Amino acid sequence: MTMLSERRMVAEKIPAYTYGTAEAARSQISLKELEELKQSVGLTSDDEKYLKLAGEVLADQTKELVDTWRGVIGKAPHLAKHSRDSNGKPIAQYSENSGLRFQQWILDTCFRPYDQDWLNYQQEIALRHTGVKKNKADGVESTSFIPLRDVIAFTAVMNDTIKPFLAKKGNGGDDVERMHRA
Repeated sequence: MTMLSERRMVAEKIPAYTYGTAEAARSQISLKELEELKQSVGLTSDDEKYLKLAGEVLADQTKELVDTWRGVIGKAPHLAKHSRDSNGKPIAQYSENSGLRFQQWILDTCFRPYDQDWLNYQQEIALRHTGVKKNKADGVESTSFIPLRDVIAFTAVMNDTIKPFLAKKGNGGDDVERMHRA
């Protein structure tokens, strides 16, 4: 694992953040398949350059961005229930811990190389939304899984709401568009 300062961490310690460790699940997707997926979505080396720029722009805005996403989630009962207990009360420990991991995911997406460690952690994140690992990272009791349809649908919200954050540091419209596309 690289030095802490090179990893661009949102916190000194992030509970259950297992990036680059043997604790993270092993991805079933090969590096060759990852390259094919990158080709399928049209991700270029130019896009990767703009992802890094996006990371620089977003680095001090990750909490605000995650709070924005969570605000949308909180207004949709079918989404909000996944971070609440069986009585419908928010689980503070889960929200705090997963919020730090969510913030870190933004930076990992922008700064980390798309290698086996990256693939493995994406698999770990996926499993934490399923019955296999949901609730286990934080030792809480909530819904047993988050439907994939909701995860996929929420990517549109994430994509729409991130653009204003990309524009906050004075980059020109073309750079903002390229960061957003990447």
